[in-house]
Amino acid sequence: MLQISRRWPGAAFAAYLVALAFVVFLPSKEASTVTGFVSIIAGWFAALGMPYKEAAVTVEFVSNVIMFVPFGGLVRWLWPDSWNWWRILLLGAASSTFIELTQLLIPGRVTAVSDVIANSAGAMVGAVVVVWLLRRLSR
Repeated sequence: MLQISRRWPGAAFAAYLVALAFVVFLPSKEASTVTGFVSIIAGWFAALGMPYKEAAVTVEFVSNVIMFVPFGGLVRWLWPDSWNWWRILLLGAASSTFIELTQLLIPGRVTAVSDVIANSAGAMVGAVVVVWLLRRLSR
């Protein structure tokens, strides 16, 4: 596989983890200022005729997938020989489960199994994208 410096991906991973912590560990009221886009986008879909509740659930699920794409991608990039697909899936699921259990202690936060599923899927998508990119770059 192509040898790429780990310095920048390592710094990106640290910055990502800090940003992730802000999004997932803020109390509900403060977090809504960060994640308020869900209701805005759901409103757009509602204006197009999709029921608002279903739109909000869909947007939130897709947002959770997207939120963990960097997680899986950067783990795979930083440790390409140590992290295969099933380990990344387990790490994504374990990390997401930790987040959901911690949110039980945070006022106003709501936990959901669907978040664990979406986050795990996002980690896998990120890993697949990085493997694809590294293979393309090594040609």
